[in-house]
Amino acid sequence: MAGDRRATMGNLIAQHDIEKVFVADQFSVIGIAGTAGLAVELVRIFQVELEHYEKIEGLPLSLDGKANRLATMLRGNLGMALQGLAVVPLFAGFDEARGSGRIFSYDVTGGRYEEHDFYAVGSGSTFARGSLKKLFRRASSTDDAVAAALEALYDAADDDSATGGPDMTRGIYPVVAVADGAGARILPDDDVAPRIRAMLDARMERPNGPIAGERSGGAS
Repeated sequence: MAGDRRATMGNLIAQHDIEKVFVADQFSVIGIAGTAGLAVELVRIFQVELEHYEKIEGLPLSLDGKANRLATMLRGNLGMALQGLAVVPLFAGFDEARGSGRIFSYDVTGGRYEEHDFYAVGSGSTFARGSLKKLFRRASSTDDAVAAALEALYDAADDDSATGGPDMTRGIYPVVAVADGAGARILPDDDVAPRIRAMLDARMERPNGPIAGERSGGAS
């Protein structure tokens, strides 16, 4: 899962380095779109609830249980969503019972939908999903999956003003999270930066990025 760092307020850039992707617990990650303040607060409460459940019960919630709990929390925000203060998360994790990764999307009413292969949320999601449709490979390595996600974010930023591209001058890069059998983790900037540089170098030769059927650029 990868997220850009731009937060907007109308036609203004409110923040250049907001974080939109977080580790939810040991095997799951969550990304946010919508009203930033409410979204970040929802993530914090969700993280605490998962930790609390594990301490009380002595074992973590199943991935389905986590996804359902997040849906309930969104439903509790419906009144605010109807006033225009909506939160739309993206939840993903490694399901230990199934031995595979799973992705869940939501609507503002708390509707929960399991996605297949890939998904994106936010104002640039249409462009990101179009990019992922061409670059996604089911049998991808972690490096290739990260590269495809970074390419998709770049394509989204290319067409959506509310999506920020990498800022090389300030050293602001997308937040990238990985969830697999080894657990959930945020990749450090020292890992993401060379991938971004390789992607930008490749874009100098081909501004529109890799085409379907080619190995996506940016992996290291």
